[in-house]
Formats: sequence, C-alpha cells, structure tokens
Amino acid sequence: MDYRHFLYNMASILLVVALLFTRALYAQDLSAIQKNGVNILFDEHIRPAAEEAVDLYPFIKRDLEKIMPWEVNFMPTVILIKDSKAFQMMAGNDLIVAYAVPYRDLMVIDYARIKAEPFSLESIMKHELCHLLLHKYIKDQNLPIWLDEGIAQWVSGGLADIIMDSYSVLDDAVLSNRLIRLKYIEERFPDDRRRLSLAYAESKSLIDYIISDYGKDGLLRLLDYLKDGDGINSAVQKAYAISFDELEKRWYDRLKKKATIFTFLINNLYEILFFLSALLLIYGFIRVIIKKRSREEYEDEDEDEDEDLSI
Repeated sequence: MDYRHFLYNMASILLVVALLFTRALYAQDLSAIQKNGVNILFDEHIRPAAEEAVDLYPFIKRDLEKIMPWEVNFMPTVILIKDSKAFQMMAGNDLIVAYAVPYRDLMVIDYARIKAEPFSLESIMKHELCHLLLHKYIKDQNLPIWLDEGIAQWVSGGLADIIMDSYSVLDDAVLSNRLIRLKYIEERFPDDRRRLSLAYAESKSLIDYIISDYGKDGLLRLLDYLKDGDGINSAVQKAYAISFDELEKRWYDRLKKKATIFTFLINNLYEILFFLSALLLIYGFIRVIIKKRSREEYEDEDEDEDEDLSI
C-alpha cells in the first residue's frame, strides 16, 4: 500500500519515533539490526522475525533487480510491528497489512498478520521494496497508484498488501458494471473496504493485460518512458501507439468477454449440469450394453466349445 498523503505523514512520525527509540508505540525500546543492506527495527519479542528479514533481504533485492530494469541503490528501513491494533491505528484501515513510505525508504509491516496465509514475510517485503524502487526512478505525478500497486503485486507473485476477499470482486464488478474508472484511482485508493479490494484487483488485472498483450518488455518500456518524465497518457502512447483511453477500453472489453462466458455458465448452470448428467447416463447405458453383449458372446463361445468336445 502506497498512501501518498495520510500514511506518508503518519509513517514519518513513526520513523522519527522509532529511530529515537522512544516508548510511544510500546512499553519498551525498539531494537535494531543493520546488516545485508537493510535496517530492521523491531520489538525484541520478535527478534527471530527480524533476523529472518535480514537474511531474506539480499535475495529479495536480487530477485527484484532481475525483474525490474533498475538497481536498488538505497538502504531501506523495515519496521516490524508486533501489535496489530497499533499498526491498524497507523494504517487507518484494518485490511492493510503493510505499507511503504517512499520518501523515507521505509516499509512498515504488521508482522502478527502476515504470518497467516497467503502472506509471507518475503513476499510482503518484495512488494513494499518494489514501491520504494518505483518511486526512486519515477516522479509521483507520473506514477498512478493503480500502476504502482499493480506492478508491486506482479513482482510479488500476485500478492497484495491488504487482506483480499475470497471471492472474485473483479468478476462481480464487471458483471454488475461497477468497475472503478482508472482516472479515479490515479492519486488515491478508496477507503471503503469493498472498493479498496476492487482497486487492487483492477490494478493487478490491468498489469496482467499489458503483459499478455505487449509482454514483459512492453511493461518495462512503459516504465522507462515514465522514468524519463512522461506522464501516463504520453507514456502509453509512446509504448503501445494507442491512447490511454483506448488501452483502458481494450482491457475492459477483455474483462467483459471473460465475464460473458462466466455469466453464460452461471445462468445456464442447471441446463449444463442436466446435459452432463444425460451424457453420463448415456455413457453408462452404452457400457452396460457392451458388457452384456461381451458376456453373451463369451457364453456362446463356451457353448460351441462344449459341443465340439462332445463330438
């Protein structure tokens, strides 16, 4: 999660507090480990998690640099929060399990909740490090949040840094014609739980669409134009020779096409099940007839052999 207003300010305060080792968040000082190119701040009770983060970081950095065209040439700070309630007060939304503050090279992680599936410390750190890397090379005004979040999900294996609904919120939005226009999630995501999940799903879906139609190189080409100072409209035009509105339309048409098939299956579920049941019944009936005929032929052969022996 990359909150460019509220969370930036809140996390800045948190960072100052943490670095001064005050007791504002906890009843004791935060401990620190600075090693392998990363600085970890943590409650002493979760030292094993901090040591794991230190060990993981070089591999996370290497993997990210293999995917992205740029070098991670800065030392990030990772704050592992032991108390989920304290984290949620900072994040402002109980769906969020981690967020990044790019201008502070900071990741803040709710360690208590990322231990549960589908999250992992490695995937969350890679997701947030991707946010920091994108903002190092692309100016905020040229980096829409949907693109920022979509790429961070892509590099971390499709994982968001919020708790997503178990059902497909994207399919539901397409079928009900309630997708959020991308221009409304360029600068911030909705606060509403359902629409926040939808904004994440749309971000991931559009990046998947770009990669499916233009390849990974096409996505990286778009990022390079943004890095060079182009806005999203200009960058899309240069990268794909179409307008941004046309890109959004083609993506939406692809979603509607998939949703049409999905809708057909749902609306005709009983007929499809009846048809399949009929096929299975016919198949079973044919097998019975074949077995019966085979048994009769076998019995006829036995009778012929008995007659030959009697002669």
